[in-house]
Amino acid sequence: MPNPFDDPDGVYLVLRNAEGQYSLWPQFAETPDGWTVTGGPADRAACLEIINAGWTDMRPRGLVAHMDAYTDVRTDTE
Repeated sequence: MPNPFDDPDGVYLVLRNAEGQYSLWPQFAETPDGWTVTGGPADRAACLEIINAGWTDMRPRGLVAHMDAYTDVRTDTE
């Protein structure tokens, strides 16, 4: 059986989790816990465009917040 995530003729959704990470998801599959549909249903190319436009920083939100807090602390003490 071919991989449903690679089906060029498939219908997909765009999912996003609380950390701001995106996923291309086959429409027929149940949305996993912790993920929200933010795009689609659409063809694979259209969903990938949504992901590429929205996911410009690959770092999870928690890491970004941690790094920003570290930068703020360093700036305050210099």
